[in-house]
Amino acid sequence: MTVNTTMSAVLEPAHREKLLALAREVGFAAGERMFEEGWRADRFWIVRTGTVALDVRVPGRPSAVIETLGHGELVGWSWHFPPYLWHLGGETTSPVRAWEFDADAVRALCGEDPEFGRAVATWVGATMAHRLHACRTRLLDLYAPHGSGALL
Repeated sequence: MTVNTTMSAVLEPAHREKLLALAREVGFAAGERMFEEGWRADRFWIVRTGTVALDVRVPGRPSAVIETLGHGELVGWSWHFPPYLWHLGGETTSPVRAWEFDADAVRALCGEDPEFGRAVATWVGATMAHRLHACRTRLLDLYAPHGSGALL
């Protein structure tokens, strides 16, 4: 089952406008690392054009690509939860244009407006749950013994 976790699918228009008021437009070249596991998560992005591959370090192996994100999708959820460190890595797979958000500013706005804060927390939580499932599925695809059982 695919769950749509894009900003436009999850946030109502008033909350989208409030969030986008804090955005700045940025661009990344193809093949550019946006963030690494363990780095400080002080910002996040919403993809406007292009694609970003999320990856996870696997000891003794190359990083595994977990999911590729595109238009309208949230890149980053680690900024929302202490200790504000990235849990995954991210690299562009094509040129990317995105809206970038300062995490401190968004968290402050969430604290000032509880309704907005709940909406953002629901969006980030849904995104996080989706990414966790994608990560589990991808790692099982790559490393589980063949025929080890179906996913639930």
